[in-house]
Amino acid sequence: MSYSYRYIIVGSGFFGAVLAERIANELNQDVLVLEKRNHTGGNCHSEIEPETGIEFHTYGTHIFHTSNEKVWKYINRFTEFNSYFHQVLTTYKGRVYQMPINLETINQFYGLNLKPFEVEEFLKKEIGKENYPNPKNFEEKAISLIGRPLYEAFIRGYTMKQWNKDPRELPEFILNRLPIRSNYNESYYYSRYQGIPIDGYAKIFDRILSHPKIHIRLNTDYFAVKDQIPKDSTLVYSGPIDQFFEYKFGRLDYRTIDFEKEIVPYEDYQGTSVMNYAEETVPYTRIHEPKHLHPERVIQKKKSMIIREFSRLDDGTNPYYPINDEKNTQMVKLYREEASKLKNVYISGRLGDYKYYDMHQTIEAALNLFEEKFLG
Repeated sequence: MSYSYRYIIVGSGFFGAVLAERIANELNQDVLVLEKRNHTGGNCHSEIEPETGIEFHTYGTHIFHTSNEKVWKYINRFTEFNSYFHQVLTTYKGRVYQMPINLETINQFYGLNLKPFEVEEFLKKEIGKENYPNPKNFEEKAISLIGRPLYEAFIRGYTMKQWNKDPRELPEFILNRLPIRSNYNESYYYSRYQGIPIDGYAKIFDRILSHPKIHIRLNTDYFAVKDQIPKDSTLVYSGPIDQFFEYKFGRLDYRTIDFEKEIVPYEDYQGTSVMNYAEETVPYTRIHEPKHLHPERVIQKKKSMIIREFSRLDDGTNPYYPINDEKNTQMVKLYREEASKLKNVYISGRLGDYKYYDMHQTIEAALNLFEEKFLG
């Protein structure tokens, strides 16, 4: 089997797929895509559950959202989006609350009826009970924003399950992804555009990778064939950066996710696509009910599918989330310095950059890399 291609891309998630499409369409060049799984799309893959006919996201719920006009125009060349509006709820001590924390969450939790203009003063009093003017870790940062009671109820237990670390051991900037609202806004995202692909994520990748000059080899591990790749090929690698360099500086830590699927005899099990479980005593972090992602589809069967999500430390087989503590932050700097010395090799994407990228950020990074390095 020949690997003699000028352009070789490792990984067929959004980063690799977008670059392959750009190289084939804009440069009119053949490009080889190596994918170790038996499908394209990386962690954004979707499939149909045969018993119910419900489409679900194989590796956890993925909501496409962006305010980037360039990214939005690009992705709309390959799909239409439905009108799905992402809302997340969380269960704590048998009661359901809005998440992220908003005015409804605060009023319900404290049994109050605050107005938006009263929230700041109320939280200031809560924060003042345990003041951290210069928070040094995740816990101190959370308490400095919302006070200890809200933190203990909605943040601490979930964080312990998600990262398997005491929040005092995590950096404070991780909390930057969680907004706190003083109104009743229930949208999880502020993005201008959001939705789910009308015919699913798998179809997007079929279309992105449909150019005849794109050659895909599934079930192919780059590390098993890398010695057969010509030295003068341009390589784009979107896998774990530490693995690329054979762990010369050590192994970076990742969290991964396990899923437990169940068909339930109810037309609607939980009334929403994602329900978080805040308490540490509940072993899973959340339950997905994917039928809610496609309100435009009519499923006749009186059944639904739910997916319980469990977080654990990755054993090297399926990394999801980088762990940005001090040890890993210093280690990845060494790997990035090594990557900067390579010629005709580009390492990026969520695993390549060791950063928590959303889908739109991954697409933007791929488009920018193509324009900066491949069009010249």
